[in-house]
Amino acid sequence: MISPLIAKKKIIFILGPTAIGKSEIAFHLAKRLKGEVISCDSMQVYKGMSIITSKPPGVFMQKVKHHLVGMLALNNTYDASSFRRDALKKIDEIVHKGKVPIVAGGSGLYASILINGIFDDGDKDTVIRNKLYKIADNKGCLYLHKRLKRVDPRAADKIHPNDLKRVVRALEVFKVTGKPISLLQKGRRGLRGEYDINIFCLNMPREELYKRIDRRVDKMFRMGLVNEVRALLKKRLSRTAFFAIGIKEINGYLKGFYSKEEAKEMIKMNTRRYAKRQLSWFRKDRDAVWINLKGKDTALAVSRNIWKKLY
Repeated sequence: MISPLIAKKKIIFILGPTAIGKSEIAFHLAKRLKGEVISCDSMQVYKGMSIITSKPPGVFMQKVKHHLVGMLALNNTYDASSFRRDALKKIDEIVHKGKVPIVAGGSGLYASILINGIFDDGDKDTVIRNKLYKIADNKGCLYLHKRLKRVDPRAADKIHPNDLKRVVRALEVFKVTGKPISLLQKGRRGLRGEYDINIFCLNMPREELYKRIDRRVDKMFRMGLVNEVRALLKKRLSRTAFFAIGIKEINGYLKGFYSKEEAKEMIKMNTRRYAKRQLSWFRKDRDAVWINLKGKDTALAVSRNIWKKLY
């Protein structure tokens, strides 16, 4: 519950596809505004996943307070509801200190439930959920997505057929409540109306973005991605953590299914696909201000541009 004492305070969202430079832009904007950054990333929340999740550099985290980065054990499941709970708590703390919360990341679902709210998700049933995951293991996610389309076509249209976690959640809600999740979500309430919400979505020509993704993946390998994943695979990973792009690809290489170069190309391809899905999600928000980056734009210059739009 948002405190009435902090109503209409400013919150800034810096959203966009992976590798576009959100972390650095948020860092410079936070320095200018004396703000603090809240990560809106479904994987950066985990400990021990610095390279694979492109965790903000140490110098950024030393000079600007960052939240929800590297704070969760790998065996814990983390979802949109958990993020909303943690992010609201951090927003309240930051605003009460007289600072500006800057929510930065690429998880569209996380940003959406924070901005627009989430329906009461108390209707959970782990038995049903586990059965659905077993069905997916045997018949594939597409099979479950087709089942969802029969009971809740509106939700199925919004959920990607490969987004297993959200497909399972939607079917779980329907089985528990007898009501489509799309109907229940209409009654949700978020930060809109309670805060002065400012949403900035970053974009750039697709070819340049893909080049950035390729360069980032190359850098991740130079930094020791293979060794990091090798260490991660020795631990018990939650279903959520295991879905980080790079884990399955490197695991295949380590098992001898293909070469390191082939694993690298698979990561690049899957990251590009993820970036495309991210952009499709963010385009749904009519209140977002789009910042179209050019190749020579620096993060500092972009942060200044955003600051001018704010003030």
